Amino acid sequence: MKQAIHPLIDAHIHIDHYSLRDQKQIISDCEKWKIEGLIAVSNDLSSAQETLKLAQKYPLIQPACGFHPEQSLPSKEDIEKLLNYIDVHHEKFVAIGEVGLPYYTRKENPAILLEPYIEVLEQMIQRAATYHKPIILHAVYEDAPLVCDLLEKYNISRAHFHWFKGDARTIERMVTNGYCISVTPDILYKEKIKTIVKQYPLDQLMVETDGPWPFEGKFKNKLTHPWMMHETIREIAAIKGAAIEEVYRQTRATTKEFYGLE
Repeated sequence: MKQAIHPLIDAHIHIDHYSLRDQKQIISDCEKWKIEGLIAVSNDLSSAQETLKLAQKYPLIQPACGFHPEQSLPSKEDIEKLLNYIDVHHEKFVAIGEVGLPYYTRKENPAILLEPYIEVLEQMIQRAATYHKPIILHAVYEDAPLVCDLLEKYNISRAHFHWFKGDARTIERMVTNGYCISVTPDILYKEKIKTIVKQYPLDQLMVETDGPWPFEGKFKNKLTHPWMMHETIREIAAIKGAAIEEVYRQTRATTKEFYGLE
């Protein structure tokens, strides 16, 4: 890269979903690419346990505990186990997440009932409120207003909608409520993401990879890696008409403040 790079934090990565080899490579590369931290979300109980183990091994990793909604609901017993795990270990996690509603799963199977997922999400939001934790959300398109309703019900202000997609009215509501969104490398080639970033205030933006989710364009067939966020920063700066250094500074400051990182 020709331009100078500045410190960044990956606000959303599934580090436990990488191979052991790729995990080690990413961690070892972080100093070179000035990556100060990885907000590592989890998908279920076993994922949360593995993420916490990785965080204990690598201080760079900041773990979060949650249930990813784009999968079949586990039994009530398994949900209780996950909730109990949060109760016991909440001090070790920086956030509740990833949680939300199954938008894409319902698109594939419209027969799936939404209500049970809302019930699980509400229990997760209750934990965030009880333990004063930020919450990391998977809530896109028409699901986002439903999630906003629940967040408002429990007076949650530290809400992070990762890889958000939604309409202008919902964006206005989220901005007013002080919610943050994070942007992936697909901002380089997706116009709808560029439009959202144009509308959203810079001081409520973070950057993420959502790794190991793969990307297209110049990132096609490449391992999703935190270095890609430097490209994201440059694109945000171009869209906002802001200095690149200011976008680096503000997104980093927002992420550190949101997650209570020193």
